[in-house]
Amino acid sequence: MKITRFEEIPVWKLSLVVTKLIYDLTAKRDFENDFGLKYQLRRAIVSISSNIVEGFEKSNNNEFIRYLKIAKGSAGEVRNQIYIAKEVKYLTKQDFELLNDKLLDISKQIGGLINYLSNKRRNKEFTIR
Repeated sequence: MKITRFEEIPVWKLSLVVTKLIYDLTAKRDFENDFGLKYQLRRAIVSISSNIVEGFEKSNNNEFIRYLKIAKGSAGEVRNQIYIAKEVKYLTKQDFELLNDKLLDISKQIGGLINYLSNKRRNKEFTIR
């Protein structure tokens, strides 16, 4: 399958779903006065989709891989922050598990895309479009 627009990337679509969940959850009363955690969670979750798009738009596999690694790191950062939110009772166990599962899926998909692009690079297939 040839992807020509970032809107076609499945992990980008999933990251938007999780972004909406994070925004909805951090808009709740528990996060109201914890500006640090609230906005760090929001910045980190937005970083995932933004880095996927920025890397894709570079039209270069090496650059795309670099930005995908940043996006994967942001997914890990969000996972850490939801652990904190769970520990301070801002997230229910159910909300935590839902987010954590989706974030693990995002990390897995990004890792798979990195591996795919790395293999193409090793085989001298440099274009993503």
